[in-house]
Amino acid sequence: MNSQRPASSIEPFDSRSAAAERARVVADLTDTQATTLESLLAVLRSRNTSDASARQTAIDLAATAMVALRAVSDLDRSLTEEPVARAFERLRDDLRPLVRFGDLDVQFIEPPVNGRALPGEVAHAARAIVRGAVLALVEQAGVARVRVHWDCDGSNLLIHIRDDGSGDLTPDSPSVSRLTSRVAALNGSLRLEATTGWGSEMTVTLPLDVPLAPLTAAAAWGLSPREKGVLELVASGARNRAIAETLSISENTVKFHVANLLRKVGASTRAELAALSR
Repeated sequence: MNSQRPASSIEPFDSRSAAAERARVVADLTDTQATTLESLLAVLRSRNTSDASARQTAIDLAATAMVALRAVSDLDRSLTEEPVARAFERLRDDLRPLVRFGDLDVQFIEPPVNGRALPGEVAHAARAIVRGAVLALVEQAGVARVRVHWDCDGSNLLIHIRDDGSGDLTPDSPSVSRLTSRVAALNGSLRLEATTGWGSEMTVTLPLDVPLAPLTAAAAWGLSPREKGVLELVASGARNRAIAETLSISENTVKFHVANLLRKVGASTRAELAALSR
């Protein structure tokens, strides 16, 4: 007798779990931001604090709140789905400064408007991968045009990126190796084809139904015991202050460890770091 639940019974359960997690995230964010606003008002109203000190404290509080807000925004995106056309439009927005203020001509080939919605973590990671790929391509001399094309075959997000450069890029290039690792963390594949004098083309395939999985065991990242402790708490959703209190270290030390973790693991956000650590 098959003990596996049918897909129809799994999906509502997953949806309810995601909805509950989103509700918790929103509640935590509301409490955190309310505390931040109360703290700002207390600082600004204080008669025992100089103007310069109050201003600096307010800046620090606001900066910390912004970091927390972005982290929550990343987590919220990972709990939702996004239409492929909307995800592609957000990618265009991401690359708009590069087009506007540089000499690069980026051509966008739209995905089908009725394509399957992307899981939030796939949509978010796909945009980051394309941004990294475009930056890797334009590092070559003579690149004036890049073509970005998304498609969806129902099971995979298919990404094609091509330039008109010298075709000198190789899979061993540091920027390409980092991208390969990020794609592999999504159980996807990246293929690079370069022809001298004709340009380079990257083809990325990201599965939509396979859960995120770490590329390697955490032990292979070469983390210190302290970094492992910080990583576990980041993965649990703890904020810097809570991590500092749990480990009896300063918030600045927590920020230092988180920055090192992002670099070692190859993640760009706390949400991505948490996903890779699972």
